[in-house]
Amino acid sequence: MTGLSVAALAQLRYKGKGPRYYKPTPHQVVYKPAEVIAWVEASVQTGTAVLM
Repeated sequence: MTGLSVAALAQLRYKGKGPRYYKPTPHQVVYKPAEVIAWVEASVQTGTAVLM
């Protein structure tokens, strides 16, 4: 859905920077599609210029 690999999502979870997730079992990670979409939309960028 996001174009991110499983490993990339795992790194984001580890750093506390990814979308909200749920762990119904110790080895399973689940994302709600609406929360993933909200996370992606919250990261929208309008340009690449750095403002100082």
